[in-house]
Amino acid sequence: MPISHFVNPTDDAIRALLEQVRTIAVVGLSPKPARPSHRVAAGLQSLGYRIIPIRPAIDRVLGETAYPDLDAACRAGKHIDLVDVFRAPDQISTIIDACLRLHLPALWLQDGVINPTEALRARDGGMSVVMDRCAWRDTHQLTPSLSHLQGGS
Repeated sequence: MPISHFVNPTDDAIRALLEQVRTIAVVGLSPKPARPSHRVAAGLQSLGYRIIPIRPAIDRVLGETAYPDLDAACRAGKHIDLVDVFRAPDQISTIIDACLRLHLPALWLQDGVINPTEALRARDGGMSVVMDRCAWRDTHQLTPSLSHLQGGS
């Protein structure tokens, strides 16, 4: 049996995902404003998404309580629609383990986070998965009307 190759969803499917999402857990969110994870999360937050920082050893980022991992956020009662990952590709296996164990619906592996084997494992586990794309850039390009975040259509 040939090995499957990971292919991102279509732009229409990504648009639909971004329109459904309200809360994004950002794994690897840096407290440093110059870091890409901080800029992307701040951009998403400015568009109306709720951000849940996931990073050990910090208390707050972008005005939100930070959690050391996805398990801790879920134990605290946080609802997560999308997990946005800013980690090295060889470090995402445990993140995907947690996503699958917690039955989280969607995973976004940011630009440069490329691990087709793990992306396929997440997708095969029932998650919507986007790999090697920027959530903030795609939100701007694919969802020009963000009224869904303010309770509109």
